[in-house]
Amino acid sequence: MPVSGQTKQGHILGADAETKAANGSAAIARRTSLLVTLVLGGLTALPPLSMDMYLPALPQVTQALTAPAATVQLTLTACLAGMALGQLVVGPMSDRWGRRRPLLLGMIVYVVATAICAFAPSVELLIAFRLLQGLAGAAGIVIARAVVRDLFDGVEMARFFSTLMLISGVAPVIAPVIGGQVLRLTDWRGIFVVLTVIGVLLTLVVWKWLHETLPPERRHEGGVKVALRTMRGLLADRVFTGYVLAGGLAFAALFAYIAASPFVIQEIYGASPQTFSLLFGINSIGLIAVGQINGRLLVGRVSMDKVLTFGLSAIAVASLALLLMTTGVFGEVGLFPIAAGLFVLMSAMGLAMPNTNAQALMRTPHAAGSASALLGTSSFLIGAIASPLVGIAGESTAVPMAIVQLTCALASLACFLLLCRPWQKASL
Repeated sequence: MPVSGQTKQGHILGADAETKAANGSAAIARRTSLLVTLVLGGLTALPPLSMDMYLPALPQVTQALTAPAATVQLTLTACLAGMALGQLVVGPMSDRWGRRRPLLLGMIVYVVATAICAFAPSVELLIAFRLLQGLAGAAGIVIARAVVRDLFDGVEMARFFSTLMLISGVAPVIAPVIGGQVLRLTDWRGIFVVLTVIGVLLTLVVWKWLHETLPPERRHEGGVKVALRTMRGLLADRVFTGYVLAGGLAFAALFAYIAASPFVIQEIYGASPQTFSLLFGINSIGLIAVGQINGRLLVGRVSMDKVLTFGLSAIAVASLALLLMTTGVFGEVGLFPIAAGLFVLMSAMGLAMPNTNAQALMRTPHAAGSASALLGTSSFLIGAIASPLVGIAGESTAVPMAIVQLTCALASLACFLLLCRPWQKASL
């Protein structure tokens, strides 16, 4: 019989919970839930901070290291590739040795790699250690999801993922702002110093408060061959693979938005950088708000598959509307209709992402780390493939962005319907 979320949370309280026993079990549970949310939110927010805080500094890096802009862009690609591949390594490690040791090792390596980035004398060394930074930072993403699977099940897990989105969703919004403010006080190396400090603090928090959540009897022995066999077994599960592909392709539509929106909003539709920042923030708030509606109002009352169907359909409809507007079917449109379409697309992600994660992980309690790795890696890899395609037709049209988004949205919906077959589960 599954252990309840509150019961399992008691295992990670440690001495802090014992000292508060007099306040009653309900108060302890609330404190634990908040603490777990903050720690796991910090872990999932660290990789976006590592990526986006650095964006305003790219011109400075180009000048300081006397490197071509295209080469400096590889520092972003290396970090993204590291985050994707690192999850494939860390996920199985956490299934074998537990969550705590691989996470602490990953955090220590992250801190060392980030500190070296701050003093990198050449762009080649910066690229190498950005790759290592991404590989190590992946531990936070994959193990945070696995810990959620350890602690929660069913409706509770979906609700927690929605709450986690509230914290981790803020990171990409505020990261460039933080980076810009840091650049007012120091140069690009100071951004890596700040990230190093954040990494040290988060490592200490994990070491002190996040105790082991995977008991020894649920761990898997074996090396690389066993890990690959486990992942192959997970992918052989048609329904699990459907959720993985549906989530990854939906995330690719989000990546296409992130890659193209600065160009589309500012260059094609003539918005100022301040207007673009405002619209980007509004869209992010929409995603977070809908994620909270999903977690607090829909989960437990409406089938997660029904909510997921609606969310993926909304993404597809918004993408189709954007394609019709950008191709001139409705005549010349201004910024407001385009911004409205992007807002609907982004907001619907708040229904798609938590529910694909929750549904996939509910099928894999025996290998949550490996399953989390496959979820994360697929999202990053599919997104990395899709995002460069948005500029394939040059800088004078937003049509490629809309085509990529619509293609990803329709493929996501098709994978969900054909592989997960939600109507069969509904009839059981």
